[in-house]
Amino acid sequence: MRLILRILTAVVLTFIVAAVVLAFLPGQKLAALVGQQIEKQTGREVHFGGDVRFSVWPVLGLQADDVALANADWAGPEPFLTAGRLTIGVDAADLIRGHIRVTELTAIVPHLNLETREDGTGNWVFQPAAPADAELGGGAEPGAEAEPATSASFAIEAVALNGGSLRYAPFGQPATEMKQVDLSLLWPDPTGTATLDMTLRPAGKPVRLVGEVGSFMQFLSGEVVSVGMSVTAGGGKARLDGRADLSGAFEGRVTGASEDTAAVMAALGGGTMALPRGLGQSVQFAADTTYTPDGRVALRDLSLSLDHNSFQGAADLDTGAVPLRVTANLTAGVLDLTALDAASDRSGSGAAGSGATGWSTEPIDASALGLFDGQIGLDVQGVKTSSLSIGPSKLSLAVERARAVLSFLPVEAFGGVVNGELVANNRNGLSVAGKLSFAEVQMQEALSQLAGYGKLNGEALGTLEFLGAGASLDQIMRSLSGKGTVKIGKGFFTGFDLQAIMNPDGGNGGTTIFDGLSASYSMAAGSLTNEDFLATLPSLRAEGSGRVGLGAQDLDYTFTPTAFATAEAAGISVPVRISGSWFDPKIRPDLSKLIEPELEAAEEKARQAVRDKLSEELGVPVETEEDLNEALKRRVEEEARKQLLKFLGGN
Repeated sequence: MRLILRILTAVVLTFIVAAVVLAFLPGQKLAALVGQQIEKQTGREVHFGGDVRFSVWPVLGLQADDVALANADWAGPEPFLTAGRLTIGVDAADLIRGHIRVTELTAIVPHLNLETREDGTGNWVFQPAAPADAELGGGAEPGAEAEPATSASFAIEAVALNGGSLRYAPFGQPATEMKQVDLSLLWPDPTGTATLDMTLRPAGKPVRLVGEVGSFMQFLSGEVVSVGMSVTAGGGKARLDGRADLSGAFEGRVTGASEDTAAVMAALGGGTMALPRGLGQSVQFAADTTYTPDGRVALRDLSLSLDHNSFQGAADLDTGAVPLRVTANLTAGVLDLTALDAASDRSGSGAAGSGATGWSTEPIDASALGLFDGQIGLDVQGVKTSSLSIGPSKLSLAVERARAVLSFLPVEAFGGVVNGELVANNRNGLSVAGKLSFAEVQMQEALSQLAGYGKLNGEALGTLEFLGAGASLDQIMRSLSGKGTVKIGKGFFTGFDLQAIMNPDGGNGGTTIFDGLSASYSMAAGSLTNEDFLATLPSLRAEGSGRVGLGAQDLDYTFTPTAFATAEAAGISVPVRISGSWFDPKIRPDLSKLIEPELEAAEEKARQAVRDKLSEELGVPVETEEDLNEALKRRVEEEARKQLLKFLGGN
């Protein structure tokens, strides 16, 4: 009991002595001494604009109103830090010994004004003032009377900013403002580690940073020291371990994970972002990271998982560029992007037709083309969407001002190889284009995945150039223009049988088998036109011409198979017309094209017989209608002359 009483007595006496010392030291004088020490360490002037008063509880020290810490000389006249109230804590034991050691700074309703200059240096990088010839109170002449408590040491053990606001203006970029910023910095050992706990709310939701800065005194003087930091935002977590300096430069390992990327982006002020599955609804990330104050990030030994899709490689980012600039080389396994083309599902209410027909009329959001500029190389084992699958491929993506060019270097697709490039341009409305060459492509697989038409089978080579524009898939398909060629070896059509049409006792059970096929085509306004289709079949030869509606998903095409053709005989031809919808075409012989030539020949034969008879009767050759009229006129004149002479009694 006596021990407890002695301790309490000591504590009380300590406060009494501290209060007596403070009573003999004017508040403005103490504030000036503290301000001088802060200026000595930071190179920035401190201004006390309001009342300064003593405080015993809960902190022994001063409370000052309307305090401002000057900005860097290059950063303009606005103060670096302002606070409605600043509490300055001092160490009681040192105060009793005649020294003033600042142990705590607590700012109420502070405002931080942060900015960077062109070289990336921030105005939070302090330059200590040049040392004076003598310490305060130590430069007096010998014999001069010393003032009480004129020596102060600057060892802040705790800094707290409560309910603050922050303005951050990177050089050349719009300023960002945040409110409700809280900061707690604990630095109990002046030569040791400082711990940081900071909460930001860039979009209202808390983003918390908790970490340690080793050798904090060296860190404040601009040296590179070890750091460790954990960041939590919207359910996502990240960890940084490495080395950093006060300018913001960092080198080390960064890891992170998020189960809800949209929530993380919203917490960071990135707005609402509906990512399809496969592109990062959940994310796992790890990389050796180097960051420079001008906003450049180098990522090496990169491992990135976007949902079930994983990438490895290296990347460089320039976060100071607008938009973000990215250069990367990545490898991946089979990428599952089945959620990407959900909008292309033709079974929805946005379809142009009914049932399973018609292209989607849902608007295409191509804003992602403007998120970044740069060059990305991608080596993948395959890509799978709900409507398309390709095999091992080397791809190169170049994006500049919302225009993306995807180059195939090459791509294994549809059982063959595709070279060329695809372009998507959203600078002034969405347009798509392509220039491709392909070989050994299975046409049934290609046409089924690309156009929903699976009746042509065979291995093909050819070229394709196209251009389309529109705000939906339906508009793009109805606007397509371009040209191309295709050659196919042995193959077959399903759905009709040319051999059966030519020979009812033969045929292939509803399938047309051919030995070879070739065609060239042009496209305009969403329609493909072909005039030189040629297919060779056993004992048959088929030619074709007509139109295929790529936008309307219809066709009007005529095949003309010719059988029993020899060098001496033209053979027998029976045209077949295919018309209507892709999904329910009407296939029938085109008798008009079969009968019309015969009718025209018979008509011409009858006319010739009439002309021959008239020539015989009139006694003059008759080849044309004009010849007939002239001959009849002469015959009438001659007959009239004869009858007139006979009437007059002449010969």
